[in-house]
Amino acid sequence: MSASAAADVVILGGGLAGLTLAIQLKQRDPAMAVTVLERRTHPVREAAFKVGESTVEIGAHYFADVLGFREHLETRQLRKFGFRFFFSEGREDLDRCTELGVSELLPTPSWQLDRGRFENFLGEQARALGVQFIDGAVVRDVALGDLHQVTYQHDHATLTLATRWVVDAAGRASLLKRKLDLGQPNDHDANAVWWRVDGYIDPQDWSGDSDWLQRCNPPARWRSTNHMCGPGYWFWLIPLASNAHSLGIVCDAKMHPLETMNTHEKAMAWLREHQPGVARAVAKPEHTLQDFLFFRHFSYGCKQVYSGDRWALTGEAGLFLDPFYSPGSDYIAISNSYICDLIGKDRAGQSFAPYAELYQQLYFSFYENTLTLFQDQYPIFGDAQVMPLKVVWDYTFYWALLAPLFFAQRQTDIAMLGRLRDEFTQGRALNLTMQALLRDWYQRNTAPLRPDGRWLDQFKLDWFHEMNRALNDRLDDAAFAQRIRDNVARMHWLAREMLGEARRNHPTIPDQGLDALLDASENPPPSLDASWYARTAAEATAA
Repeated sequence: MSASAAADVVILGGGLAGLTLAIQLKQRDPAMAVTVLERRTHPVREAAFKVGESTVEIGAHYFADVLGFREHLETRQLRKFGFRFFFSEGREDLDRCTELGVSELLPTPSWQLDRGRFENFLGEQARALGVQFIDGAVVRDVALGDLHQVTYQHDHATLTLATRWVVDAAGRASLLKRKLDLGQPNDHDANAVWWRVDGYIDPQDWSGDSDWLQRCNPPARWRSTNHMCGPGYWFWLIPLASNAHSLGIVCDAKMHPLETMNTHEKAMAWLREHQPGVARAVAKPEHTLQDFLFFRHFSYGCKQVYSGDRWALTGEAGLFLDPFYSPGSDYIAISNSYICDLIGKDRAGQSFAPYAELYQQLYFSFYENTLTLFQDQYPIFGDAQVMPLKVVWDYTFYWALLAPLFFAQRQTDIAMLGRLRDEFTQGRALNLTMQALLRDWYQRNTAPLRPDGRWLDQFKLDWFHEMNRALNDRLDDAAFAQRIRDNVARMHWLAREMLGEARRNHPTIPDQGLDALLDASENPPPSLDASWYARTAAEATAA
């Protein structure tokens, strides 16, 4: 039996990317007929459902403010206590490791997502808006044409949908990518394994030292996305609102082969070798195993994501970077917003095909620039001197350019992007040279730092705190352009400071081209706060 129907937009996949796109489209244009085809049957299970549970500023803002789901996030998910990094390779005494994080919440919020709970909520919201959300549907074919034909099976029937637009949001199943041969590998060779357990793993249980316990206000380390770092890898601990903890190992494939950790038994043995203190905390009997999964070579690109022929890819159906700074939901937010703009232009009778090409160039440039934070950088992760500085630089780069662009809803403002072309070009060049400098600096550090229990509180960096807060400012065109210029000036200053510190440690280190980028005639801002930065670099070197 077969039947036919019609829609304005058919979205293949009803996960995080597909459901948020459907909701965003219907919120913008309630008359639009949107159908979502999802293979899984709803409601889905909580906790052990999908990874991608940690959000950062762009994705969190998209869920909370663009889509309007702040109440759900505040009441049904967990407010995230920022990223936290422990340089703890081979260590039992976790309270004597270098710790990098914040002592108090930064002004711009983010959340830890129980993906099952959130996607169940999104499904309900989509249906309430009038989205035809068909779960338990298996897509069999997509025939592209003047009107696309999507064939799927549901309740033992074969059905066909005619649609003006089709969007692949099917995750790594990548229906259109496979059909159109759009896959594109990159050179970031990293693997991941992960599992979920019952109950919370609380870092406050790792020490009886009162000073260590009182570093955070409130003492909520367990709400952080905790990174336990070592050479070539990091281990995550992410709490979920359903009283579970998500755990995972992410590693450079050459330094830590997947075959050493691709079962739960192997992963725990690996953890006991590299992170014995954490392994002891994880292995408690109350932390019952819920699932175990892995990905080999999880990072990839895509040849095309938007088309003037009215199709698009979003989320992991298109590209994926690296989970270290949790950018997955950021790229869903950015891509969905571009797709909404293209579909809106088409429905308004405007020429949209040139914008499809332009938005794709922008989206790929964001992807390529962000990839530099991870590719060839995993060996640095265990260096307790260089890596804290890299984290500060990487945050600054993110808050200086991409995050303000999205918060101000200017990612489709072509005139503004043209006006700021030089600033974005400068920012990209500075980041490329800084990543090379950091890599060289690490390679020259021949002796590891002794344990010193350093506490590197990012909250006490006033300028860092202010960059996070300023994301929420509402600015007119002139003020926004000036903000970006000021942010790039901040990047110049920080690059100069870090280059100077690298040369104090290694006088012969090449500048990687930074000297040519930094204008010596500029009046530099005040130095980094000595009580933080000196302990991060200079005192650490002397330890």
